Amino acid sequence: MPVKVPSAVPSVAKPLGKVLIRTHGCKLNQADSDVIARQFIEAGYRLVNSVSEADVFVLNTCTVTANADSKARQALRAARRANPTAIIVAAGCYPQRAAQELHELDAVSLVIDNTQKDELVSQVVALHRSNSSSLALVDPNPIAPNPVGLEGPNVLPLVAAGTRRSRAMIKIQEGCDQVCAYCIVPKVRGRERSIPPETLIGEINRRTEEGFQEVVLTGTQLGTYGFDLPQINLVGLLRRILAETAVPRIRVSSLQPQEISAELLRLWEDSRLCPHFHVPLQSGSDSILKAMRRRYDTARFGESVELIREFVPDPGITTDLIVGFPGEGEAEFRQSREFAAGIGFSDMHIFPYSRRPGTSAHHLNGQVGAAEKRPRMNQMLEIASRTSQEFRRKQLGHIRPVLWESCRESGGTRTWSGLTDNYIRVYAVTPRDLRKTITPARMTALDGSGVASEAL
Repeated sequence: MPVKVPSAVPSVAKPLGKVLIRTHGCKLNQADSDVIARQFIEAGYRLVNSVSEADVFVLNTCTVTANADSKARQALRAARRANPTAIIVAAGCYPQRAAQELHELDAVSLVIDNTQKDELVSQVVALHRSNSSSLALVDPNPIAPNPVGLEGPNVLPLVAAGTRRSRAMIKIQEGCDQVCAYCIVPKVRGRERSIPPETLIGEINRRTEEGFQEVVLTGTQLGTYGFDLPQINLVGLLRRILAETAVPRIRVSSLQPQEISAELLRLWEDSRLCPHFHVPLQSGSDSILKAMRRRYDTARFGESVELIREFVPDPGITTDLIVGFPGEGEAEFRQSREFAAGIGFSDMHIFPYSRRPGTSAHHLNGQVGAAEKRPRMNQMLEIASRTSQEFRRKQLGHIRPVLWESCRESGGTRTWSGLTDNYIRVYAVTPRDLRKTITPARMTALDGSGVASEAL
């Protein structure tokens, strides 16, 4: 999405102050935070990575679970304790769902929901200037360069566009019309709407010029991209991106199983498209999928996975799965567990069902208690750990392209961390400067939840 500086934000020669942006939740939130960061920079702010030195703290929140809400409140209170004079902004999906809850928090200065995102910076500027007598302005000198790989309180946070992060989040659409029974996203993100391809291509080219090596196409329902635009769909968009941009790597963040087709997968003959597919399963029980109002069954899901593996060599296939949805008894859980284990996912994100006011599942009978969810969560997490390890073990000895993202220095030794094209976290010890580069790497040994490698 193109970066827009709100017209109400004046251009300033002297920095107004320092801002820290933190993001909870999905890649779509990360994309929104990137835009907000750019708007702050254009408005005259400097990005920092320490709450205590920030004049403004923005938390871009998630609200998909009660736990996400709790983490947001904790983060906002912690920010206020660390910096009593800062402007604390609660933004994003939590305010969209329950703004009053956040207005009642003493820690919060401003509450900005998703419909107000374009005004966030202008509202902060107005409040900041009204408080200017008690808020110190920053030194206009830019942040001094830090040694490669060293992170510290004065280093720009990873959200800072065009600075430290190697992967740029590009929002191609927003909103969801599918209204699954458990999901609050349609309430907080609205109806589906696509961003025109010309806008996206321009943004990708700008990010490439800034040095980004990978773009991640994000959205709520990527597979339905273009339904509201003339003569374009996801296949057409990917073709245009491949033809009209030079970004080395393109990652599609998520696809529904019913959206995966041979026509789409043939595009992966171009190695710039990363062989990584995040395909949310949510449950391996057909009766639970129906109750969730998902638009596929396990047979269709399995066919989609087989199709991916037919067209794309060594793909990473990751998923989301909910444990304890209303009506999930022992039989339904066993079906879900066995189906998930049989797919062989490269990684699984497991969530206990969270009852969300405003969703139809909130009113369903057969709510599963926490005491029943806990052992089911543990069983699913064990499967996730095992299948992830099996996938990574099969990759040992293989050479894959790695985008190197960060470095940890200890005793004069540099350990680099990066992601393969098929979404394996890898580590390599080398004195070379690998940041923001893509190099081949030979995977040599399992290393925790990642893989040790040799950068070639």
